[in-house]
Amino acid sequence: TIRGPKMCGHGVPDSVDVSTNQDCGVLKQTLRNGTGTTPLPGAMVTAHYTGWLENGNKFDSSRDRGVPFEFTLGQGQVIKCWDQAFATMTISEHAVISCTAPYAYGSQGVYGTIPGG
Repeated sequence: TIRGPKMCGHGVPDSVDVSTNQDCGVLKQTLRNGTGTTPLPGAMVTAHYTGWLENGNKFDSSRDRGVPFEFTLGQGQVIKCWDQAFATMTISEHAVISCTAPYAYGSQGVYGTIPGG
């Protein structure tokens, strides 16, 4: 269940807290509504993404490679942020998702690419 809107200290304006703990750890701003129902755990998700750091630097993009990313929802194959945010999305929905370090790569980050939080 999504409660909100909630004032959180990071992310983009008009975003909604979609974290399961409702702790502002995963925020989603819907840019374009999709169709259908949200996926269930175990569903295969296929999506394009572009990853941006808070300083505006792009660190990764499936669009640059021309191949969408695929993962099984709710199986821990991706960062917690993605498992939780994509569980709230529908087919063809476009959104900006932001998250805190515990929902991404934690305090260690990804060496040379994503700073720890």
